[in-house]
Amino acid sequence: MLEKLAQFKSEIGNELNSILDFWVNNSVDNQNGGFVGKIDNAGVVYPDAEKGCVLNARILWTFSAAFNKFQNPVHYSLAERAYNYIQNHFRDPENGGVFWSVDASGKPFNTRKQIYGLAFTIYGLSEFYQNNKKQEVLDFAISLFELIEKHSYDHKNGGYWEAFSADWQPMEDLRLSEKDRNDPKTMNTHLHIIEAYVNLYRVWPEKRLAERIQHLLEIFEKHIIDPETFHLKLFFDDKWRSQSGAISYGHDIEATWLLQEAAEILDDEFLLDNWKEIAIKMADATAKGFLPDGSLIHEYDLSTHHPDTHREWWVSAEGMVGYLNVYSISDDESYLKKVFGLWSFIQKHLLDKKNGEWFWGVYDDYSKMNEDKIGFWKCPYHNARACMEILRRV
Repeated sequence: MLEKLAQFKSEIGNELNSILDFWVNNSVDNQNGGFVGKIDNAGVVYPDAEKGCVLNARILWTFSAAFNKFQNPVHYSLAERAYNYIQNHFRDPENGGVFWSVDASGKPFNTRKQIYGLAFTIYGLSEFYQNNKKQEVLDFAISLFELIEKHSYDHKNGGYWEAFSADWQPMEDLRLSEKDRNDPKTMNTHLHIIEAYVNLYRVWPEKRLAERIQHLLEIFEKHIIDPETFHLKLFFDDKWRSQSGAISYGHDIEATWLLQEAAEILDDEFLLDNWKEIAIKMADATAKGFLPDGSLIHEYDLSTHHPDTHREWWVSAEGMVGYLNVYSISDDESYLKKVFGLWSFIQKHLLDKKNGEWFWGVYDDYSKMNEDKIGFWKCPYHNARACMEILRRV
């Protein structure tokens, strides 16, 4: 097993370099500034594509984290490029916060304040601040935290509202994407708020921030994690009544290690032990989504009993980290076998060995999904972060 882990670590290190090189060589928009908004599976650049806040924030996080690990000045230059572009084009100078998207030339396009987008910007800024210690970077991150707390926090029932207009007024359409339900609270936004707050706490260990991380853990345990199945409930009304019967296996396994990490940073042994137990129960629940080829399916609809069996890149990436994490808690090698199974599937079906990066996913017959290679949602964050987490943990 030690030999297998050593080989795995070597392969993951090579893959991380490959992912980072792809983004260094293909993502920079030399015509309009910042980064390109869309490149398709065939490598065709769409110069007029809108540019998403999430894509840019995740590029900021990825290359900041890569620089923190490798001290490669090329990585720092991309992180700095992402920071400057967010500061100059996404940041709202009038109402605060960040726009959801800008057009290809950098002008505000979708000016809504999606809390998910603010959270990812905090995540990226916190990572960037770790390596340059510029006060303006930290101040920007703190300003976004304050805006989330001022406008999005639900003082009555706890948790956070999804979205607002440019000037922080309530909206009818709160959806993160066209695929989502239109509900006032979602698991997805709460998962990425706690992820952002944990990273901010690393550089700004304020008591109020710690209290909010604690509150979010309570929200997950009380409302979001189903106490019978240990799957995540996905959509909620204002009073935390579940509005959907879908299971998202990728979010289930991603949450296992992100929530444990949140408990870890609060330095409370009892709390951490509790979340380690929950991580194992959630990982075991997620395991029902595995197929014989080692892959993890996308979703399962409990109301219709219909499995969505296509396999996406981010689910596979998060699966490796989640099962490596529960292996480290339990020493149960069956979890490690799941990690190796996922990596084998990724190597066979998701790596683009000709052009670099990972394909979005595959269908049941292993044909490629015709989705972005770089895009509004296709970012270097899941797979690059998975590689960095694996290198740190093995």
